[in-house]
Amino acid sequence: MTVLRTEETEREAPSARRLGPDLQIAAEVVGADRVTPLPAGLGPNVSRYRSRAVAGVVRPRTAEEVRRLVELFADDDLAPLHAFSTGGNWGLGSREPARDGAVAVDLAGLDRIRALDTAGGWAVLEPGVTQASLAERLAGTGRMLNLTASSAHTSVVGNALDRGVGLRRQRVDDLAGLEVALPSGELIRVGWWPVPHMTTPVYAHGLGPSLLPLFVQSNLAVVTAAAVRLLPRPEALRVVRLDFRPEVLGQVAAEIRSWVSQGLARGVVKMYNEAAARAYGSPPGLHLAHVCVDGSRRAVDALTRIVTEEAAGSGLFQDVSSTDATDPDSPRHEVARLVERAYAGEPDAADVLFEAKTGASAARLDQDGGFLFFLPLVPFTGPALARADELLAQVRAETGIRCGSTANALDADVVDCVITIRFDRDDGAAVERAHRAHDRLHELFAADGFTPYRLGIEDADRADRPAPDPEARAFARRLKELVDPHCAIAPGRYA
Repeated sequence: MTVLRTEETEREAPSARRLGPDLQIAAEVVGADRVTPLPAGLGPNVSRYRSRAVAGVVRPRTAEEVRRLVELFADDDLAPLHAFSTGGNWGLGSREPARDGAVAVDLAGLDRIRALDTAGGWAVLEPGVTQASLAERLAGTGRMLNLTASSAHTSVVGNALDRGVGLRRQRVDDLAGLEVALPSGELIRVGWWPVPHMTTPVYAHGLGPSLLPLFVQSNLAVVTAAAVRLLPRPEALRVVRLDFRPEVLGQVAAEIRSWVSQGLARGVVKMYNEAAARAYGSPPGLHLAHVCVDGSRRAVDALTRIVTEEAAGSGLFQDVSSTDATDPDSPRHEVARLVERAYAGEPDAADVLFEAKTGASAARLDQDGGFLFFLPLVPFTGPALARADELLAQVRAETGIRCGSTANALDADVVDCVITIRFDRDDGAAVERAHRAHDRLHELFAADGFTPYRLGIEDADRADRPAPDPEARAFARRLKELVDPHCAIAPGRYA
């Protein structure tokens, strides 16, 4: 994270900075040079959410420092803590806390890969470990990372904890164990954790109540490390590209669902509407689907042939291609090559596709970009996905905002949608219109039973609405009161 400093504080030695009482306590743990007052807040965010007032930012380097911070700040006389990994929670608030008055804890300095076992298929990562750094360590091995389509420089652990979606499966399914700092001052490990000098099977649930899920989308503790599953690297991989007209979306969804349910596709099938497909070179007016097949070379050849024949035989697609990535003369060669590499767990350190989609580099996105995310779950059926498309059209008619949409098929039954609402951040009317479109999407999708799986920092009041049983939400709040009675950690975030 780039910390914003005033010219005056740049000239001062760290020991000369005037720290408030909360930051003085933090400085005793991490050192004064790792504490920065931020009277103006954490800086801009890509969604143009109101910048929250924060006392400052603290940059610990070890789990023990985090444990001590959490223990000291578990006091109702001190400010609450708001922890973030690399700050790339773009579209949902970036680095911002949900409420004013927190001390921000930047965990990017906890960037060690503590342990790596490619035979066993796991790695122990701290929150500052990025997709690019882990993938580099895995290069040439028989294991790969479940990569996301975001920047190569985003946190593996942070994204998994907020249930981000990878190209192979939902990221939360990669979590085998967590190390967490509790307000009690304890540093505990839940789920599975490697035992020195012993070979133990990677099984996240253990015996008795499974504790790991308590710390996903949770403000019960601060996560200092995670045991992450690594996927077997396939011998071969190919992505079939399918362009289709928007009016046959429902039929296309039904066709692709049949392939997924019969095991023809591997990983997450992605379906893009016209606005989202542009970054991948689709012609104007068409939607796009990416269908990944992998396995042995013979299996990939056979599956590719079956999928392309099924696609051609359906009569639903304008174009069917499985050779863009290998044909240097294809106009979509470079994009297709990057897509296939990403499915194979190889991130693009230059973020070519990421910048094509967002219009800015990861380092400048919060300063130069403008977008919001709306992230609902939709049944993987033709009628449901067609209905979701109709709701996007309704929002466009009401607000003038044309949303990009990527439907990620998690399995044969569930799709998670990434709906992007872009705007010119320097146009106040455009910003207001985008936020109105975001609120309208929440209303319309909820009315059809399509509930969100992630929320932005200004959507805390929406967390209760999709709960099937209000008493379950009340139980979660009682857990919060028990574990963190003074609400020292991320108040207002999910619970």
